[in-house]
Amino acid sequence: MGKNRKDARAKQQASASPASKTTAIDIPEEEQWRIIKESGILKQAGASTAAAEASLEGEDEDYEISPLADEVFRALYLVIPMSFLLLLMDILVHYQYGRKPPFEDLRDRMLPGVPSAYERMPTVQRYAHTRTTVIYVFVFYSNRYKTDKRVQAALFWLSCIAGTRLIWLLNRGNWLTVMQQCPPIATAWVYAVVQLNLGPAVLSLVVAAAYTRYKGFTLSI
Repeated sequence: MGKNRKDARAKQQASASPASKTTAIDIPEEEQWRIIKESGILKQAGASTAAAEASLEGEDEDYEISPLADEVFRALYLVIPMSFLLLLMDILVHYQYGRKPPFEDLRDRMLPGVPSAYERMPTVQRYAHTRTTVIYVFVFYSNRYKTDKRVQAALFWLSCIAGTRLIWLLNRGNWLTVMQQCPPIATAWVYAVVQLNLGPAVLSLVVAAAYTRYKGFTLSI
């Protein structure tokens, strides 16, 4: 009797388990999507994704740099090496004639001073201070409009004039003129070639080389 009851229960469990499995598996796909939509899970996921994208966009806007600040930083990338090139040319031209430039003179050439310090400067130091300020202004505006054809033409003529003038000074100029004019002219030449497009830059160097060959000059210092 007990054995019959156990067999009956086992048969009932065996028959019930496939039925439950088929019931879970046989839910139509449309019914599954309807249940998911009614539960609101998709809306919650979409809202969280939109909120995350909005927060990322807000962070990007916070870190966005104004166009003027970007131009200032780009100009500084050129002002700093050009200023040190001017300083290097000053040092080299002094040592070429056996003169050691004082540290104070080199500092005053590179660092802009306050108005009170500017008034106490000698005439030569005031000239050097003004020259450094001109470099800052010239680099900023020429770098801003360097893609303009007129600016490219001006830079090309600047490169040709500065290159030929520097070569002439190194070969025919007296020592005082060389010390005063060679550092800024050499800096202007290098800067103009750097800012020019490849074709005009090569052409300006060809002009300088042709002028040197025509006059019979040399580039030895």
